[in-house]
Amino acid sequence: MYDLFVGTWKLNSSKNFEDYMRELGVGFATRKIVGVAKPNVIISTNGDVVTIRTLSTLKNTEISFKLGEEFEETTADDRKSIITLDNGSLVQVQKWDGKETTLIRKLVDGKLVVECTMNNVICTRVYETA
Repeated sequence: MYDLFVGTWKLNSSKNFEDYMRELGVGFATRKIVGVAKPNVIISTNGDVVTIRTLSTLKNTEISFKLGEEFEETTADDRKSIITLDNGSLVQVQKWDGKETTLIRKLVDGKLVVECTMNNVICTRVYETA
């Protein structure tokens, strides 16, 4: 099922991203710089390992994981993540320092929609095939 996510996606729109970053604790200058970036997301698989690469002019990130298995991400605050497949969506829960955020990746009308939630702040980022 996660094979449907495989491909290269470019950011088309973003709503409430700066507020979400503020809720995460990202500083003002970084929010301003990251807020203007238009990243591409490349999702690939190799057997049961899924890799999500995010590429922008500012920074590139990569995570590789098996569904349902906790893994550590290389972030400034060393988050632990687990990603599951739930009702056709890739659901990522990140936990660190008593905090938690959820990223839900789903396909809607041929677009990759990423909904990021922390506390009561929700950000929606929409990607189209590149």
